[in-house]
Amino acid sequence: MPVFLTPSQRFHFDAYGYVLLKNILSADEVNQLKDALYRMKADPDRETKRVYAHPKSDHHILMGNLVEYDPALLAYAAHPKLIPLVEEVVGGTVRLEESEAIINRRDPDVDDQTLSSRRIHPTGFHRGTTPTWGCYEEEGKYHCLFVKTLAYLTDVGPDDGGTCVIPGSHRIKWKKETTIRAAMEDPTENLIHQIEATAGSVLLFAESLIHSTTQIKSDKERVILISGYTPLCYANGWATKSAPNSPKPYPKTFDPSSLAVTIGAGNDITIENPQKQKKRLIIIRESLSRDGT
Repeated sequence: MPVFLTPSQRFHFDAYGYVLLKNILSADEVNQLKDALYRMKADPDRETKRVYAHPKSDHHILMGNLVEYDPALLAYAAHPKLIPLVEEVVGGTVRLEESEAIINRRDPDVDDQTLSSRRIHPTGFHRGTTPTWGCYEEEGKYHCLFVKTLAYLTDVGPDDGGTCVIPGSHRIKWKKETTIRAAMEDPTENLIHQIEATAGSVLLFAESLIHSTTQIKSDKERVILISGYTPLCYANGWATKSAPNSPKPYPKTFDPSSLAVTIGAGNDITIENPQKQKKRLIIIRESLSRDGT
């Protein structure tokens, strides 16, 4: 059965630049992914396995190029409940652009007084593309050519350092710095929204959306897993983001469906097949029509 965003989910994505997909991953999937990431974090030889890592002291580590390390991480990158949704908002077949994870706790250098000064403390707003480059509209629907899925592997409440976004910024053509300043200076703090989610939920968002990690106020550790996707006509960044001095990744053991997502194997890598694209748009239209839209 085809998998699509519901009309309300699609509207939320179009209007705000993101949508939270609740309880996509099972408890077993969450546990397998967490286990793989904690093993990776403790692995002194992870770079020889083509993983790169950027630790920030003991409280924060970012790791990337994950999908060859453990089958569970590959399964997430090619998840059948997520890839169709990603392709819907990109507008065609996609390949994996990046695969990263973050494990972090409260920053010991940030004191209680600083944390109590604001409801939300972004640590560094950014975006991966802009509303005028890498985004387009087709048949009234918003599309972005760089889209991410962020899986919550731990519950994230208001004090647990959830991702925050500036809703609607995926469409705003102001300079990024001007948009961020306007949101940060809003005395109500209503222009910044911090996502709260339960483990197993997934945030689907456009990379034109301005977003940031936030400071953790609680004593809980946060674990998230991020996959980024682009169309086949984009250069394959995933294949070049290996650990220093390691050979270019070539996942010989991947099954055909996973290989197609990670490196675009078996697809035309220069342009989306127009007949396949047209057929998919027709299927989406018919599905939405059945829902009365």
